Amino acid sequence: MTGIFAALVMACFAQKPHKVVFYNLENLFDTINDPETNDDEFTPEGPKKWNATKYEKKQKNLEKVFTDIMLIGKGEKVTVDDYPVVIGVSEIENRAVLEDLVAQPKLAPARYRICHYDSPDRRGVDCSFLYRADAFELEGSAAIPFKMAELPELRTRDVVTMWGKIDGEPFYFMVAHWPSRLGGQQASAPRREHAAKIMRHAADSVRRLNPDVKVVMMGDFNDDATDATVMEVLGGCGDIKKIPEGGYFNPYVALLKAGYGTLGYRDYWNLFDNIVVSENLATGSTGELKLQKVDKKFYGYIFNRPYLMQQEGQYKNYPLRTFVGNNFQSGFSDHLPVMILIGK
Repeated sequence: MTGIFAALVMACFAQKPHKVVFYNLENLFDTINDPETNDDEFTPEGPKKWNATKYEKKQKNLEKVFTDIMLIGKGEKVTVDDYPVVIGVSEIENRAVLEDLVAQPKLAPARYRICHYDSPDRRGVDCSFLYRADAFELEGSAAIPFKMAELPELRTRDVVTMWGKIDGEPFYFMVAHWPSRLGGQQASAPRREHAAKIMRHAADSVRRLNPDVKVVMMGDFNDDATDATVMEVLGGCGDIKKIPEGGYFNPYVALLKAGYGTLGYRDYWNLFDNIVVSENLATGSTGELKLQKVDKKFYGYIFNRPYLMQQEGQYKNYPLRTFVGNNFQSGFSDHLPVMILIGK
């Protein structure tokens, strides 16, 4: 009996932490013209001459990124536990492009399932989740629409939510792509403040019903981790030791202050891609699962490899995107992926 108990204890300590990832896939469109949305530029007849060859190249590029993320922290051999348990994505046109993505040969072993809702965005882009059903027990999902009384005609991405259990503990995930800075950062800020309020209200409501629920809010917020929309409205505290009761922790504040970013603009790094977690997940105050440091210094991780970066020209050292204007770059995305680890 003692030997069996010891083996169980060793197995528990040997369990790999769960990876949770967010990635803005930058215009993952199919090649079919949708008459209900403004997707004409991503068609064979459009200015970008978007065709099957370019689409397949984009899919293979994304497969490489997620495969390499899988290899972070792997043991002697790769197992299904090395694949991220949850992946939030933005800028995808529909469910079909995700079905093509999860069917890529190197991703297929994870048997990812899709949580997707069509949003009212004028370009037809949505936010969605991929999740491993062997590790995340889905109990439900919903899309929270963006409705702003001051801008009734604004059509933008929904906040996609899903909830269930990881290792028997309750989780509530949200993924969003907040309104852009079109028109200037300050002029457009009220739209992102409203998006932050939508997410914060949903998170607080869920936690009032069940204080044990561990909340993960992720997305392209179109604001930096240190902007008021993220730190004050959403409540993403940057110091894990100073999270207020019932509050939230954003590990990407420390990364931004250290000079890291996920996208570049005019010789300046921004960190718009965030993963914000509830206090009980950050500190482990309920249950056994808690946030783990990805390295010795940071709780958040920005996945960056040389092949993801432009190596020459005007945009040297910026993320290697799919297009510059209408010129196909054979790239990946204009954003870098972000990741957290959750373990015991």
